[in-house]
Order: sequence, then structure tokens, then C-alpha cells
Amino acid sequence: MTGADTADRSGRQIRVGLDVGGTKIDAVAVDPSGHIRGRLRRPTGWGDDAVVESIVMAVTALADESGFPLADVGSVGIGIPGLVDAEAGRVDHAVNLGVESLDLAEKAERALGVPFRVENDVKAAALGAAVLSGIAGSMAYLNLGTGVAAGIVIDGRIWRGARGTAGEVGHLSVDPHGRLCGCGQHGCVETFCGGGALAKAWGRPGALPIRDIFDAAEAGDPLALSLRDDLYHGAAAAVRVLVLSADVETVVIGGGLTALGDRLENGIRAALHAGAEASPFMRSLRLDERIELLPAGSPAAAFGAALVGASITEKEIVPHG
Repeated sequence: MTGADTADRSGRQIRVGLDVGGTKIDAVAVDPSGHIRGRLRRPTGWGDDAVVESIVMAVTALADESGFPLADVGSVGIGIPGLVDAEAGRVDHAVNLGVESLDLAEKAERALGVPFRVENDVKAAALGAAVLSGIAGSMAYLNLGTGVAAGIVIDGRIWRGARGTAGEVGHLSVDPHGRLCGCGQHGCVETFCGGGALAKAWGRPGALPIRDIFDAAEAGDPLALSLRDDLYHGAAAAVRVLVLSADVETVVIGGGLTALGDRLENGIRAALHAGAEASPFMRSLRLDERIELLPAGSPAAAFGAALVGASITEKEIVPHG
């Protein structure tokens, strides 16, 4: 994989970031001042070759639609689900993409002749969220989507921990007698506030099951009320763990469930406030005041991937206007 010393070559000023999901790629082009110059979404392929091809096509289409030559692209960063070896540029066990083990950076570089770097999608989103939210100190990014995951950024750098799992709270068991999680444990945070687990527990047809749960809860449906409370409880537990373990100043909440807007944010705040009522220590942390939601549709994950791709060695955050 091309090293950091060649990531900002003279005359190649555009940084491209790709958030590669199970169904779509969100791509952004970032100029040297940190402004997003272009953005597009394209479908994601299935399997090793199709994933690489869809990434190459996304970069090419982004350059074409945004009006800059491909030769201006100095680096490409990829945020992708799965186990990522950032140094090697390899992703393993990206099951939603049909990828078991793929040397993604090497193959994409060979196709485009541009330096690539690869990062776990949530860690990339954490970095992007830090910039877009204007947070210069410490923060955690809590992704509430089909599953639950988190990343931590300290002073502009991704904090990985000893084995790369720092901040991963989704599979922390908070109720050993709770619902069975896909990881094999019971009562993981993800079983409370993951969209997939909630939809399974809801068990009713619908294109937007979490929105359906909230709508039914407002109409007084007992199961919906219980599941909505579970979501608030699980998300509040994740926030508490992130703050108590890493003492981050802010927890930024992103992911697909942020489309619920105030209904989600206000419920999590209320759960945090209620959970602190009996404890002077917890009240002193003011957890309900330390969360914020990314706007729905935020480009944080793709933007963070662009920063990762730039391979900035001293500090991974760049100014954003």
C-alpha cells in the first residue's frame, strides 16, 4: 500500500472519501480547505471483484460529476464494515458485502493509480463527526443503525486501544437475562437499541419498522411502548459506558436511527436524566447535556474516510469551513 509520504502529492489536491455500505457507497470529494466539493451515491457490488469495481466506479463518477479530472485526486479513503487492518489495507469478514478477506487498498490502487487507505466504517465516521461537529477535544461517536457500534476520537486522532476495539459498546451485555444477541451473548446493548434487533422483536411487516414502532408507541401500543423504552434504555447505557470508560466530553449519535430526530434525542436525554436521579455522582456528569445528534443524511462517514485517506501523520483532523 502506498505510504503516507505520498498521500498529498503536488498537483493532486482532492481527497476522496467513500463510505461503503451493504447496499450503497456514499462518496465525497474534499478540497484542500476541507470543504466538500462533490457528493454522490452509487450501488455497492457483492463479492471481492464487484466491491473493488464499484469503488473504482464511484471515484471515477464523483470526479466526472464534480467537474475535476481524476488526476487531481491525491488520495482515497474507504470506510467499510468488517475487521480492518488499516496498515495493510485489508478487510476481513465484511459479510454484508460478500467479502471474507480482501486486500482492498492494493487492488483499488492498482486500478486507479491513486493512494488508498482503508478504515472501519464507524471509526471513519467518528473522525468525520468530530470535524463536522467542530469538536476539537475528546468525543465518542455512537452509531445507531441496524447494529450498534462506536468509535472514539481524542484530539483529532482515532483512539483504537490495544487491539482496535476501543469504544465498541454494542456487544457489552447489560442484561444477562435479556434477548439473545447475534454474538451469542444475552442482553447486549445492541439487543436494546439496534434497529435489526428491534425490528425482529416487533415482528410486524413494514418498510420502516423503527418508525412504525415509534408511531405505534405514540398511539399507545403496549409492545411498541416497551420496545421504544428499550431503545432509549440501551442508547443511554451506551452513552454512560462511553463517558465513564473514556471520559469523553461529547457523545455524537449518528446512524440510520437519527432519522427519528427529536423523538430519538429527547428520549435518550430523558433516559439519561432519569437514570441519574438516584446518584449524585451520575448527576454531576450531566450526561443528558453531553449528547448531540448528527443531522440525518450527514456525510460524516464519507468525510471521515477522506481524512483517513489523506494519511495525515501528525493530526488526522483538517479545518472544515
